[in-house]
Order: sequence, then C-alpha cells, then structure tokens
Amino acid sequence: MIAPILAACKAAPAVTALLGESPIRLYPHGEAPQNVAKPYAVWQVVSGSPINYINGQPQTDRYGLQIDVYATTAVSADAVFTALRKAIGKYAYITGFGLDAVDSVTKNYRKGFDVAWLVSA
Repeated sequence: MIAPILAACKAAPAVTALLGESPIRLYPHGEAPQNVAKPYAVWQVVSGSPINYINGQPQTDRYGLQIDVYATTAVSADAVFTALRKAIGKYAYITGFGLDAVDSVTKNYRKGFDVAWLVSA
C-alpha cells in the first residue's frame, strides 16, 4: 500500500493546469529530475505506521508525507501550494505547514506542507 497522492493530484484540474499532465511534474522520493521545468513539486514519505488491532492484521496504514513546491516566483509557488493543498485535502489530513523560503543560491521559491494519509488495504 502507498498513499495515492499521484492519482489524487492527476484528477485535480487546478493541479494539472499548473504542473502538467503527461507527465505531471510531481515527483516521489523528494527529488525531481535535473533541469525540470518549474514549477514542480516533490513528495516523500517521512513517517508511517500500521493502525494495529489486538485481534487481527492491520487493514489501514498511516503515511506521513512531506510535499514541497519549487517555483521561480512566489506567486507561482503559492498557486501550486494552494492547488495541491485543495486536491490532497479531499483525501488526507493537512497536518502542518513547512518551509516557505527563497533559496539563497538558486533564488527559487520553496513552499511545503505535511500530510497524514490513511490508506486501507
């Protein structure tokens, strides 16, 4: 089982309008391909655990995801952040807001948030 973040985002027209469709610029493992067009977003699993029961195998897993947006402008980073938050928020819990900064070397904007996603078998 894995959190269905890609499917949820591909089904959201506001996300695909900003990150494309084929391929969507939403990459796993917290890393995007080199020289990818901006804006883009990455996600990674930062925590997780099965929801255990005394009388049987867990049927649901909880994934803690970190989502980060990278863009050349603050306006673009905010737009992607908002679209992703709305799309993902239909299926998972937004649990916190992360970094909101400009990289001192690349001058790219980065904005992120954390998610708790329950995935049933």
